[in-house]
Amino acid sequence: MIKNIVFDMGKVLVGYDGMRVCEHFIENEQDRKQIHTAVFVSPEWVMLDMGVLTDERALRLMCARLPERLHGMAALCLKEWHNYCMWTFSEMEPVIRGLKERGFGIYLCSNAAIRLLDCYPNVIPAVDCFDGLLFSADVKCIKPQKEIYGHLFARFGLRPEECFFVDDVPENIEGARECGMDGYCFWDGDFEKLKVVLETLGQ
Repeated sequence: MIKNIVFDMGKVLVGYDGMRVCEHFIENEQDRKQIHTAVFVSPEWVMLDMGVLTDERALRLMCARLPERLHGMAALCLKEWHNYCMWTFSEMEPVIRGLKERGFGIYLCSNAAIRLLDCYPNVIPAVDCFDGLLFSADVKCIKPQKEIYGHLFARFGLRPEECFFVDDVPENIEGARECGMDGYCFWDGDFEKLKVVLETLGQ
């Protein structure tokens, strides 16, 4: 029987778009695209999620792919991204509260940089309902690596077969299933379909 619901964060509980911070600070469209690619579509961004690279080191590597005139703007976008690139999915607030009222444990398992450990309460809907949160940077591995699911189960004393995972990336759901946790891929952002799936759990 399913007793716990595990949520991904980005594109499940909150919206995310790295271009937003670039659009806020950078007027020139070509410069925006160049900085967005160098910062947010980069191997360094993945390593930040893994917690194996500092912002300072990441910025140096990102700037190496940019002309010097854009280094300052790249630094500003990296510094401020969490204030502009995420927004709460308000549709998830009643969903999470409803699951909590039904007696489910509520958990988070997200690929996210260490900075999110401080600012997640500002964006996660119904954050007071969560029984535990796991960020990839805190355990030095990312989904769909099996190690991160192992950390989730061990840290919060969960049995995989009693957990149900909601993520927007198919590979992350498959990784969870390989570790014994079933799930649903929220790839289409359809909240009504998700609610139907969640309503059947625990019955």
